[in-house]
Parts: sequence; C-alpha cells; structure tokens
Amino acid sequence: MFALCDCNNFYASAERLFKPALIDLPIVVLSNNDGCVIARSEEAKLLGIRMGDPAFLVRDLITKYDIQVFSSNYVLYGDLSERVMHNLGRWFPMVVPYSIDECFAWAAGITNMEEHAVQARSAIIRNTGIPVSIGIGPTKTLAKVANKLAKKNKGVFVMDSDESISGALATFPVEDLWGVGRQYYKKIAQLGIETVGQLRDMPELWFKNHMTVQGQRLYNELWGRPMLSIGDPPPKAKGLSVTRSFSCYIEDPDVLCEAVSAYASRLAEKLRHEALCCEFLEVFMFTNVHREDHPQHYPRHVHRMGVASNSTLEIVAVATKVARMLFHKGIKYRKAGVIATVLIPQAEVQCNLFQEPKTKHAGLSAVIDQINAVYGRGAIRVASEGFEKKWRLKHEYLSGGYTTRWQDIVAVK
Repeated sequence: MFALCDCNNFYASAERLFKPALIDLPIVVLSNNDGCVIARSEEAKLLGIRMGDPAFLVRDLITKYDIQVFSSNYVLYGDLSERVMHNLGRWFPMVVPYSIDECFAWAAGITNMEEHAVQARSAIIRNTGIPVSIGIGPTKTLAKVANKLAKKNKGVFVMDSDESISGALATFPVEDLWGVGRQYYKKIAQLGIETVGQLRDMPELWFKNHMTVQGQRLYNELWGRPMLSIGDPPPKAKGLSVTRSFSCYIEDPDVLCEAVSAYASRLAEKLRHEALCCEFLEVFMFTNVHREDHPQHYPRHVHRMGVASNSTLEIVAVATKVARMLFHKGIKYRKAGVIATVLIPQAEVQCNLFQEPKTKHAGLSAVIDQINAVYGRGAIRVASEGFEKKWRLKHEYLSGGYTTRWQDIVAVK
C-alpha cells in the first residue's frame, strides 16, 4: 500500500503558523518579484483569486476584502517541509519526497491502516503546526486520488478494497486524475467520459493506442496493479539554472555583471549540492517583451568549459565575462540567467591535457558552503556580486525567517 501525504495550502499554512491572527483570513502568496499568485488559502479561493493571477490584476480584490499578501519565502517553506517529512518518517517505514509539500510513503506491514493514518496526521499537525491530508491506496495513482478525497473527509481517506476503490472512482472527475494532462483530457472528453470510473472501464488497448506506454501504466495503476515503485529514482537532471527578473531595468554593464555574478555563484552552489560539474555554461539576457517602446534584445551565449567544473570562482569568472560580451549600450534589460548543461558527476570529471586541474578551488568551495550553511547564504561571497544589489527581486511582503534566523525567532511572553 502507498500513502500520499500532502500539506494543505502549504505556503499559506506556513505563513499562518507564526501569526495565529491570520487564521480564517484570506491569504495569497506571490511569486518571485511579487509578480503572480502562486498560493491561496481556502478563503482567498472563495473570493475569486485564481492561481497564476498577476498581482496587479487582483489588487482591487485584495484591497476590497483585506486579503493578506506575502512574498514567497522559500527558505521558511523548505525548512517546514523537512520537518513534515521527518515527522512522517516516524510513522511509515519509507518516505520519498515528491515535491516541497507532498511525499509518498510505503505503508507495508500496517494492520489498521485508517487508524494509523489518523494518528500519524494528528502527530504531524501537533509537532509541526502544518495541516496535512493523507490518502492511502494500493498504487501511487490511487493514493493520489485518495489524497484528494481526504481533503473532503477529515484529512484521511483509505482505499484498501475493490468496493472502496470502485466507489471512489465512480464520481471522481477525470480532469483531477494524476497523469491526465490537458491534451489527454481533450481526447477523453470527446468520448463523453467524465469520471475515472468510466475511464477505467475502457479497454487496455485503448489506453495503449491513445496514451502510449504511459496510458498503459495508468490503466494498470487504476486497477490496483502497481507500476511505479516507491523508490523510483527521480530522472537525472539534464541541466541546472538560476534565472531572475530584476526589480528595475538595468542599463549599466557593471550592475548587470553583479546580478549575473550572483546567479552564477548560486548555480555553482547548486551543482556542488548535487555533486555535479558542468561542461557547458550558458548566459542569457532578456528585455521586456511587453514594452514596445523599448528596443528589444535577447542575447545568449554558450561557453564550453575547458574542464567540467562546479567551482564558484571559475563559473562566476566565465559568466561575468560572457555577460559583458553580450551587453549592448542603450538596452534596458529586465531579466538574466545562467544555465549549466552536460552535467557530469564530480567524481567522473576528466582532466584536460592542456589545462591543469584547479584542486584548490574544490577545497575553497567546500569551505564557502560550510560557512554559508552556518551563518546564512551570502555570508561569504565573491566581491563581484556587489553589496547594494538594487536589482534584487522585490520582496515587499516577505515574512521572517522564523526557523532559520536567530533575530526572527518568535519571543513568547
């Protein structure tokens, strides 16, 4: 049996955790640069706020209903996510994170499944303060269905018999089924199929012919035959990137290089975290496509590293050099990014006959990571990142680092 644990309205719940006065109030969380709505509380959903709405388009609704607005605080969300996963691991023998707010768990050897899930849910809420829902089924797909039903059934729903599975799928909408995207849903809707129960009754050959191998896997999953293992490894990353929009237009090459340097430094950190090195480094810049009165420029350049690297010093040096090369005077740049491709495990990097390996860089990068892990990201950084950072993303509504910064820890009187 598989269990899927999902945090309810996770970002909004995380913001409420340290501000109890926000309970029952509508909340929205905005994306990077405070651009679009990426999370909503149930109260905000009822007021007509939709996922992906640009913030400026819903400003009137926010003012009218006094909706609480927050900038995305991924450091806080990531820390609370780890706490939820850790607590879930006390109740299930194996836990595999699926995203920041949900994870699959292996529920083998548990006798009273529903009672166990109820106790696990209560413990997670008590220990972390984050409301969760747990759905259990014989396959990952059915566990996903059970989790959606759990949100309407006091937080827990178990499908452990043919009767409970058939009953649940008889009314479950096809468009909410995991694995059915927009294009597949169009094909299914043309046949007049509205529920997963109706879809499951279609011949297996239809799934294979119209939804390829993925459809055949879905068919077996819906009939309780697991085709996805709990420990299926995530697909190997083909590239890593750090891209950001600026809070203002950049027309100065020095300021642009500061931003690109900061992005390159973060990219190198991500590579080391994944124990990878990159052979190619791509740098690009964008102007604002919606401003027809501005000259448009979308330069990009791919640089081949002499030896695959994840060194902050090397990657920053290449990125800033390319950024200066791409920069054009008189252009108002709105976004830039750095992308690492052709990734190689750092233990398998081949040296170059014409270039000596920079072994000191590895030790220096490791020390930088260790210090920044203790004192916070950016405690040590390359000087080319600058200090004022006027281009930095807007975070006008950013909440505190309640679990990661000493000065933000809540004081209880």
